[in-house]
Amino acid sequence: MKLRIRENTIRLRLKRSEVEQIAAGQSIVEHTQFPHSVLTYRLDIADKGPSAASFDHGNLAIRLPKLEVRQWAGSDQVSILAEQSVGGSQSLTLLVEKDFKCLSPGHHRPDDDDDDTFPHPDAGTGNGC
Repeated sequence: MKLRIRENTIRLRLKRSEVEQIAAGQSIVEHTQFPHSVLTYRLDIADKGPSAASFDHGNLAIRLPKLEVRQWAGSDQVSILAEQSVGGSQSLTLLVEKDFKCLSPGHHRPDDDDDDTFPHPDAGTGNGC
């Protein structure tokens, strides 16, 4: 699971096995080690309620509704998009996407593995990443 944060947007990209895992109701948990602390980020599935995120003591948790996840996982739909109010006129955008194979060789980190990614919808068009 890849995590990208920019301003009030949290984006997760999941490989095939991770999409299958979350669709089966299993959480996905990752850790990033810092010198004196750890950032833990997780994706959970919930029986009820809207998509939501929380952050507490170095733990980022994102919750998605089970029905929406199962529909997404079993289709060609690329992403799940949700907005969460954070007070006033501010909102937090949550975007969970299927991770696609990179179209341009050498444009990913050496330790990234494309074997478990989804086929890119633009494969064969000549477009790059």
